[in-house]
Amino acid sequence: MQRFLGGRLLGVVASLLVVAGIVLVYRHVLRVNQTTVALSFLLAILAVSAVWGMLVSAFMSVVAMLAFNYYFLPPVGTLTIADPQNWVALFAFLVTSMTGSRLSSRIRKEADEAHQRRREVERLYGFSRQLLGEGNVIQLMNAIPDYIVESFEAGAAELFLPQKDKFYRSGFGASHLDEQKMKIAFLNDELTLDAEHAQFFIPVRMGVRPIASLGISGALLSRQTVDAISSMVAIAIERARAVETLGQTEAERQGERLKSALLDSITHDFRTPLTAIKAAVTGLLTSKDSHSAQSCELLTIINEECDRLNHLVEEAAEMAKLEAGEVRLDLAATSVEEIIDAAVAHCKTALAGRPVNVRVADGLPPVRADMERAKEALVQLIENANLYSPKEEPITITAELTGDTVTTSVADHGPGIDDFEQTMIFDKFYRGKDQRYLVRGTGMGLPIAKAIIAAQQGAISVTSQLGHGSVFSFTLPVDHVQPVDRVEKDLR
Repeated sequence: MQRFLGGRLLGVVASLLVVAGIVLVYRHVLRVNQTTVALSFLLAILAVSAVWGMLVSAFMSVVAMLAFNYYFLPPVGTLTIADPQNWVALFAFLVTSMTGSRLSSRIRKEADEAHQRRREVERLYGFSRQLLGEGNVIQLMNAIPDYIVESFEAGAAELFLPQKDKFYRSGFGASHLDEQKMKIAFLNDELTLDAEHAQFFIPVRMGVRPIASLGISGALLSRQTVDAISSMVAIAIERARAVETLGQTEAERQGERLKSALLDSITHDFRTPLTAIKAAVTGLLTSKDSHSAQSCELLTIINEECDRLNHLVEEAAEMAKLEAGEVRLDLAATSVEEIIDAAVAHCKTALAGRPVNVRVADGLPPVRADMERAKEALVQLIENANLYSPKEEPITITAELTGDTVTTSVADHGPGIDDFEQTMIFDKFYRGKDQRYLVRGTGMGLPIAKAIIAAQQGAISVTSQLGHGSVFSFTLPVDHVQPVDRVEKDLR
């Protein structure tokens, strides 16, 4: 109220000074006709109306009319008019000034309202962006009051969730919002305004059903803005709940899929060595001669199958460490040729004389990699090619420079992988639908290779054509340029 009265008083003083200035200029400086004086007064009234509004401009219109009559209409120096035509002119001046003031004031008011609406739309837009940035329900509930205080310059805000009977607060005066009124706003499903304390209590509806209520204090908001805030909060809450539910559903689905794959792996892979061990032990127990050749063979089977079980367990542990980021890498400049030689030497027994062709391009620079881990990834690809292709067919290993990376590929002449399965071949425990019962394995080799390569800033991929074999490739980043002679080997 003080700001209102102070502004109007300043406008009154300014209007008196403007009228006095016009009178002084046209009486003592410039000699002009009555029409010019009247138009000057009108322009000044319109300017004052645009700044201080209708009340000040109306006051100025009356003062300007009196000054015009006293100083410029004959007889000058009196408030009487000799010529009846001047009465018409004076009345026209007063009506024009009042009408112009009113129109100017209305335009100013509408401009202020448009500016206020624009600011509210901008605030609502910013508020909606903040709401959409939250996906977790609990975080969203705690953040909504903060966003309201920040976006709408409110003194305090509070959110009430009846399902949990819990209040979420923000702002200096949040503790002073009446919790009972918030509950009433939810129960009655109607907006309540406490004008004395400048507080809003708003039901939050999803459709026609209230799901919460909001309390806002210290903010000048229109009814439309309040309704928009309520709708946005309701949509954000339901969206966060839907995202959370979807995430839980997806996690449960993936968990069921993993359990099924794991059970399938245990059924078809763990049972085979266990059965063999059981049969071997039973044979030993029933054998009359424990030193016979049969006993040695059975003991050999037990040893091999135990090694296989240990390998399966080691693969599972290795995958868990890689996914948890617990594997430390010793990254250094490494020759791709050395990685290939080490991997082929490691697989020599498993390959059992199978032809292996190695081709390394000329001038290949070293890569930045962990020698042992890169070798392990390549071993997985070689063993995979060995298991899934005919024994008489060769395996081809190539290495070439591709931009800032070196690509190493392992090609086989197996049955190939269909397009649909190529998207899942690197998933844990996944094995080809046509091969899972023909070849022993757990489906962990390729996921381990993928995790190892990813940890070294590389990528792994497969290209395959049914009936023509597959090519598994992985990239490793170049460390620095150092020529490497072309190497071609045929290992048999």
